[in-house]
Amino acid sequence: MPATGAGILRLDGVAKHFGAVHALDGVDLTVDAGECIGLVGHNGAGKSTLLRVLAGVYAPTSGRVIVDGHISSLFTTAPGLDIDDTGSENIITCGLFLGMSREEIARKTGEIEALSELGEYLSLPVRTYSTGMTMRLGFAIATSLDPEILVFDEPSAGLDPIVAAEMDELILGLKRAFSMTVVVVTHEMASAFRIADRMAMLYRGSLIAVGSKEELKSSHHPRIRQFFDRVPDQVVDAGLIDGYFERYLKEGLQ
Repeated sequence: MPATGAGILRLDGVAKHFGAVHALDGVDLTVDAGECIGLVGHNGAGKSTLLRVLAGVYAPTSGRVIVDGHISSLFTTAPGLDIDDTGSENIITCGLFLGMSREEIARKTGEIEALSELGEYLSLPVRTYSTGMTMRLGFAIATSLDPEILVFDEPSAGLDPIVAAEMDELILGLKRAFSMTVVVVTHEMASAFRIADRMAMLYRGSLIAVGSKEELKSSHHPRIRQFFDRVPDQVVDAGLIDGYFERYLKEGLQ
C-alpha cells in the first residue's frame, strides 16, 4: 500500500469540449492530500468527464491539471473482467489490463484476495457472483496499484443499501489507513454524506459550489436547492421553488 504524503489534485480553469458540447467550462478545484471529495450534480453535469480528465483519460481542451501522486481509477466494476473466468484468473487478466507485470501480480495476489474477502468464491466463475462480490473484486484489483489517489465513478450504483454501505466502509477504511485522496462521483446522497469531507457540485459543466454538506444543504442557490430537495426543472424555471417541498407533501397527502 502507498506511503502517506503525496495526493494533491488541482484543476486550474479546466475546460473539456467535444465539438460544440462544452462538457466542462473553466473548472477550478483543489483537493488536499488525504481528503475525500464527493462530486454531485444532475445527469450530464460533467462529473464523469471531470473524473476522466483527472485520471488522464481525457486531455483538457484548456486549463491545467496538476496531479501529485499515483492515481488509480475505477470507472467500471472491474476493468478487463471476463465473467467466464474465475475470480483468481481475473486477478491476473485485470492486473495485466491495468499495466501490471505478471511478477507484480504474483506478489500482490495475496493482498488482493484478502481485500476482496471472496475466499473460496475466487475459484468460481465471476458470472456466478453477485453485484457486490464483483464490485469487491474490482475494488481490490484497482487498489492493488498502490495509489495515493483513488477516483470512483458511482461505486455504489446498482448495489443494495447494505452492500453500498460496505463499499462506503471500504473507501473510508483505505482513506483512514493510508491517507489516500479520494474523488467519488455519486448520485447516492447517503453515501456522499458518509464518506465525503467536502462536496463539489457541477451544473452544465461549471462548478457552482464547493463546501461541506451542511454548507451545500443550506445554500440558497436555486440549482443546489433543486438537487437536494428533488425539485423538477419546470418548478425552478418558473421561479416556484420556494415552498415547493411543503406543497408537494400536502398534495401527496390529499
